[in-house]
Amino acid sequence: MTEINYRDAQVPIRGGFAEAHNRYWKRLASAGAWFSGAERVAIAREVRQASSCSLCSQRKAALSPYQVDGSHDTASELSDTIIEVIHRVVTDSARLTKPWFDGIIQQGLKVEEYVEIIGTIVNLFSIDEFCRGMSIPLNELPEPVAGEPSNYRPANIVEDGDGSWVPMCPNTVDSGPESDLWEGRTGYVIRALSLVPDEVRTMLDLLETHYINNSQIWNVKHCPRGTLSRIQMEVVATRVSSFNGCFY
Repeated sequence: MTEINYRDAQVPIRGGFAEAHNRYWKRLASAGAWFSGAERVAIAREVRQASSCSLCSQRKAALSPYQVDGSHDTASELSDTIIEVIHRVVTDSARLTKPWFDGIIQQGLKVEEYVEIIGTIVNLFSIDEFCRGMSIPLNELPEPVAGEPSNYRPANIVEDGDGSWVPMCPNTVDSGPESDLWEGRTGYVIRALSLVPDEVRTMLDLLETHYINNSQIWNVKHCPRGTLSRIQMEVVATRVSSFNGCFY
């Protein structure tokens, strides 16, 4: 696997970014809980393809995405259902609905697979957006590593997700294999991926590099590194969230 480095960037970039991104590239190339390494890399390739998909562009411009029929411009051999999930989440997530999600599951996609797809989108997109923000070419996707999915599903799952679309781990996980996911209580934005715990672990690893350790988020005076104060960090985060239409 080609090692990620940012030595040729136009501005200095601390080493922690390359290290964290290499950790994720290694994980992306390997089998996850519900997809093989080849499938996970194909999902990543499709994430990048979505932004140039003509059908997605037409739907985004329409009053309702359901007014526009057609086929996605694809970059993989993934199923039509998986491609629809990837493209809609990447290009028009603000207009996703519960009936749309229910329809996806009725088409045969396991809810666990849906969560792993979402985790892959979130984690890859955070790295790609970092590169775009720094005017760095996107990193070449890794070559898949052979292996079979574990099909691991946590035993202590709240099946109705406390009202969410997908099952999740309880808000407090004090013991068992998932006790490392968070300390005390956590927010839905973290719990949302907990049906596939390794997606949470990966997200938190990248979160600590890109932003802050999850355990310190509520400490508004905590600023782990860099020249920005915590308040300045939050101003940037708020502006980006507003620009992206994040309802949080």
